[in-house]
Amino acid sequence: MSFETAGYQLTPVLPELVLAVGSMALLMLGAYRGQGTTKAVTTLAVVLLIATGVIELLLPAGKLTTFGGSFIVDDFARFLKILALIGSVVTLILSAEFLSDPSRRIFEYSILVLLSTLGMMVLISAGDLISLYLGLELMSLALYVVASSHRDNAKSTEAGLKYFVLGALSSGMLLYGASLIYGFTGTVSFAGIAAAANEPSIGLVFGLVFLLAGLCFKISVVPFHMWTPDVYEGAPTPVTAFFASAPKVAALAVLTRATLTAFPGILSQWQQILVFVAIASMALGAFAAIGQQNIKRLMAYSSIGHMGFALVGLAAGTPEGAQGVLVYIVIYVTMTLGSFAVILAMKRGGQNFENIGDFAGLSRTNPTLAFFFAMLLFSLAGVPPLAGFFAKWYVFAAAIKANLFTLAVIGVLSSVVGAYYYLAIIKVMYFDEPLTKLDPVRVELGAVVTIAGLFNILFFAYPGPLVSMASAAAKSLF
Repeated sequence: MSFETAGYQLTPVLPELVLAVGSMALLMLGAYRGQGTTKAVTTLAVVLLIATGVIELLLPAGKLTTFGGSFIVDDFARFLKILALIGSVVTLILSAEFLSDPSRRIFEYSILVLLSTLGMMVLISAGDLISLYLGLELMSLALYVVASSHRDNAKSTEAGLKYFVLGALSSGMLLYGASLIYGFTGTVSFAGIAAAANEPSIGLVFGLVFLLAGLCFKISVVPFHMWTPDVYEGAPTPVTAFFASAPKVAALAVLTRATLTAFPGILSQWQQILVFVAIASMALGAFAAIGQQNIKRLMAYSSIGHMGFALVGLAAGTPEGAQGVLVYIVIYVTMTLGSFAVILAMKRGGQNFENIGDFAGLSRTNPTLAFFFAMLLFSLAGVPPLAGFFAKWYVFAAAIKANLFTLAVIGVLSSVVGAYYYLAIIKVMYFDEPLTKLDPVRVELGAVVTIAGLFNILFFAYPGPLVSMASAAAKSLF
């Protein structure tokens, strides 16, 4: 029996197979040669991720499905898989200095990033509840260990434990929701659920609520955000950069696919949930970050707010809304990775500094770094004509077109309030008395900061390619 007639074509899963086999090979290399291979394993991991992305781009065009429809490769999946792979590659590049310390030469770190990325790719292509859960757990189990990868640091260990305990709770909620949905529709496939779920029943709505709760935990939106500030602060900074980028892409992707393809018949039910979650997240992100002194905790609340903005587009439940989500997540990942590269560059005498006060006078001691960080902060605040403004423009425009006027207005007001704490950091950099000079910025950090900064500054000049790709990806869901 051939794979084609059995419905199990391996072509759609070829990138995942390459990534899985490559990860196992690197694990064997590290286990056989010891911790001295950390640098080589990290370099090979970056090469493997790039190769996986190339294979993904070379797959046949159009919609591909396998394993009975439980694994889907369409324009939506391709778009977000490439973004997740970019996030993982940049994370490993940002981790080079962290892993070069003799006390932290852990080759397993790169393997865990690879396995987590494999889980993300499965999650993005999930076409039913079973593949959704398998992808989510593969992604999460690696993240739990990565969070506590700095074994000699109590905060890092605490961060990993908190994330694990709360992650297990969210997985239980998601499983319970999936079992309720299966019980009331008789199927686990998104297409089957869409056909069976035309009328909202109490059991189905309960299942939907629990499913969305589990997915909302992964993108850390209110009221499932409680782990985020502690884990962001406690985990090593490169790990925090990873948490803030690639896993958010995968979780937001499956949340978008699940709501739009499995529950289009009960849009009014899940729309209410997303509107509440979006408003609560935007408000918390705007106000809770104001009093923060630690830059990583501030970025945690910032990410909660930004996920709320992204959900504004999804709440519209339209192709324009889905397009807005995709444009938003690309710009968010770029802003976030650039910002964390700046935070990693904040070293004096070989010591990392993470308090906002440590940025004092940066414009005079390192004007280039200060300029790019200011541009990234202005973009995070949504100041025109930077990329962050256009990200918010697309989601708010989709919400207004879907008659969600109150949601859009609250989003704009939250954005104005949130601008305060971004501007406060810029004020510290440009108007406070300078501290001692920073250590020379490593080449890889400077490259990430420069690319992210230029993307945010110049996006307005040529937004067409990204917007058209996002439009095609969004339309493949409908």
